[in-house]
Amino acid sequence: MLVNMNEVLYPAKKGKYGIGLFNAVNLELARGIISAAEQTGSPVIMGTAEVLFPYGPLEEVSYYLIPMAKKAKVPVVVHLDHGLKKETCIKALELGFTSIMYDCSTDPYEENIKKVREMADIAHSYGATIEGELGHVGGAEGATEASVEDASKFYTDPEQARDFVERTKVDALAIAVGTAHGAYKLPPKLDFNRIETIANTIDVPLVLHGGSGLTDYDFKTAIEKGISKVNIFTDINIAAVEAEFRAFTDMNKGIIDLIPASVEAIKKAVIKKLELFGSCGTAVSYGVKATDELVARITREVLEQLKNK
Repeated sequence: MLVNMNEVLYPAKKGKYGIGLFNAVNLELARGIISAAEQTGSPVIMGTAEVLFPYGPLEEVSYYLIPMAKKAKVPVVVHLDHGLKKETCIKALELGFTSIMYDCSTDPYEENIKKVREMADIAHSYGATIEGELGHVGGAEGATEASVEDASKFYTDPEQARDFVERTKVDALAIAVGTAHGAYKLPPKLDFNRIETIANTIDVPLVLHGGSGLTDYDFKTAIEKGISKVNIFTDINIAAVEAEFRAFTDMNKGIIDLIPASVEAIKKAVIKKLELFGSCGTAVSYGVKATDELVARITREVLEQLKNK
């Protein structure tokens, strides 16, 4: 079933487990992700990022992601990750994406707030959810190498996070706490105390970008401290290619000989993450309705709008 981000993240926040976001720039990735989610009974988020468009254009990706999400036996969010331009985010909403991330984290703080608040109003008018980012996660989405050296100066400030969420009306917040996009040159050191402090400061679910390459301890502790959404791409991207290399034993092979191996490898890699995040089996509890926390938040926003009229 196709849902938006609030419908999976608020139950995760309440239940202290994580929801995985896995980018699916081709059909093999999408098949592996959906199969893993259905087998484990786990809600899942799948989508793409703007820097990945050269490998899977947004409109073409929407042709399979949205129908597959609708047919899935578990809740599936179709999410645009790291939308860098306003027009890209709007295009995703028009195509039927149920969630977007508008990444203005490299802009000055007030500009970040202004642009994300405007996009939040647009996303909500489509019935979609929006994620913002405060602080800056290093590396580049889809990159093969990243470093977390000297990253602490870009970490998210808890009090600023409160102000950002209140003023932008985002549904989820990506925070910078020591991760980076891509594969790591050095082992990352996550600031777990900062995660916990931010989680206790703001109401919306927290997002961890740069998840590929973290240890099992990192994931479990981050989720325990307050992370509700974890972004993964590099791990499943590499798993697919390694499986294809193993399957390509001679030049008499064709692409159809490689596809099954790729899908199965992606499925196994995703299952491993879903088990680690603790989301397996949680899909059975979904009537796909708002939790108490979401109802309370919507009520506050409505009352605020009425007061300002």
